[in-house]
Amino acid sequence: MSASVQPKPIDLAGELNFATVADYVALLKPRVMSLVLFTGIAGLVLAPGTIHIATALTALLAIAVGAGASGALNMAYDADIDRLMARTRARPVPRGAISAGDAAAFGATLAVGSVTVMGLFVNLVAASLLAFTIAFYVVVYTAWLKRRTPQNIVIGGLAGALPPAIGWAAVTGGLAIEPLVLVAIIFLWTPPHFWALSLYRADDYARAGVPMLPVVRGKTETRRQILIYTALVVLSGFLPVALGFAGPLYLAANIALGGWFAIGSVRVARERDAEREPSARRLFGISILYLFALFAALIVEQSLGIAAFAPLTAG
Repeated sequence: MSASVQPKPIDLAGELNFATVADYVALLKPRVMSLVLFTGIAGLVLAPGTIHIATALTALLAIAVGAGASGALNMAYDADIDRLMARTRARPVPRGAISAGDAAAFGATLAVGSVTVMGLFVNLVAASLLAFTIAFYVVVYTAWLKRRTPQNIVIGGLAGALPPAIGWAAVTGGLAIEPLVLVAIIFLWTPPHFWALSLYRADDYARAGVPMLPVVRGKTETRRQILIYTALVVLSGFLPVALGFAGPLYLAANIALGGWFAIGSVRVARERDAEREPSARRLFGISILYLFALFAALIVEQSLGIAAFAPLTAG
């Protein structure tokens, strides 16, 4: 009698890695999304005119979902380099919880949905700006610049800088100097913020072949550029006061936090512990607090009716 052949048991735990809700939330880059949403709120609150609360909430939801869509599409495209970096290898796609294809489909669905909702229920100008923001982040920054030039974060930073303009356009249906100044502040803030990170993550970027400034031009040049851009962003932070749409709370925030930001960048420039980069680690956190404080001050002043300073050009 021949022995029966038993089928080999399947080790589902070893073969499959099921995605959780938390994995899909992680695809949205919630920390980035929260900052994008916050700056979008500032643009919406500062804009002249009125907007129905339901329309305002719809606009903010579309901004948040659009930011999440950009994050998901970025993770889908960058899965190969994310696997090589300690900072990103635990993300859902390189970890195998979600396939790159599923992440791309998820991101594309959110992108189309957010722009469509903005266009149908808010206005076409805000929808166009949102579509441009997503496309710029995914196509220009992620697919083109990130792996080709150390200026990736400088040019690519435009995508993260546009939410105040989208919030403003949601109310007014157009643009003005005020939201463009806020866009400029975020645009100038982005390089020192991310270059501080790249200083203490330089080995990660080198391993993945991403030409961040410390990898291509060295840490000394990166420190110099951080100092220059920090000076530019702190100085640009006074423009809302000079143009007459920010008041004393905002001015105090820019002086106090801007001074802290500037001192932190000087310490980075003088850093001698190039292995651990303690000053760069601190500056990364300071930069987040700085931007948050500026936009929080604008929101609080507008919400409480605190009068802005008269513009310097006023007769």
